[in-house]
Amino acid sequence: MSDLDSLQHTLGHVFRDAFLLRLALTHPSVAHETGVPVQHNQRLEFLGDAVLQLVLTRELYEKFPSAGEGPLTKARAQMVNRRTLAEQSQRLNLGKHLVLSRGEELNGGRERCSALADTFEAVVGAIFIDSGFEAACGFILRQFREAFGELESIPNLENPKGELQEILQTESNESPHYHLRSVTGPDHDRDFECTVHFRGEELGRGKGKSKKAAESQAAIAALHTLRQNQIQQKQGEIAD
Repeated sequence: MSDLDSLQHTLGHVFRDAFLLRLALTHPSVAHETGVPVQHNQRLEFLGDAVLQLVLTRELYEKFPSAGEGPLTKARAQMVNRRTLAEQSQRLNLGKHLVLSRGEELNGGRERCSALADTFEAVVGAIFIDSGFEAACGFILRQFREAFGELESIPNLENPKGELQEILQTESNESPHYHLRSVTGPDHDRDFECTVHFRGEELGRGKGKSKKAAESQAAIAALHTLRQNQIQQKQGEIAD
């Protein structure tokens, strides 16, 4: 199985026009290095960004009919940002398949957050051109459902740590505790990872460009876990 065949298997989409996939994986640095016109993934990235926004906007709109524009906009922004798109790209191992200039390769381009996020959007655009909106929609929802669950609820994105504390304090006066797990990356581009714990149990884990952002992401993950547990408990009660 070739690398591209393996990648298409991972994506869950077999391209009718394999050139589109190759184009989606071609970083702009290739054109800059050669000094001659070379097609790269920026146009597909532009298209993919619009498709991604539309699909997730529709998904949020349909799932939360009582939510206003503000919460929906914040939820979408939480789902679609450079960090979350780079994580999607890493999950699909897109960095391994990127076509880079020699300079970009030497400077760690395969792991660069911006390059990975742009490539994910370019792949979305390539699938849209190759097989239409429904194919792109199916791909996007598969990726985001794995990362965010079935979007059963919108967390309080203004203050997820406060919301988590309120929920937990209905059970106990004990507050959740946050722990900084790691700090990686160069000084100008740090990545923080934090966990949140309650009664000695880890409830969630999050990453961000600051300790505060990582703690908020951990709180959002914990809120999602708590709500999933509530849903499963209710289903169990119904089954009994």
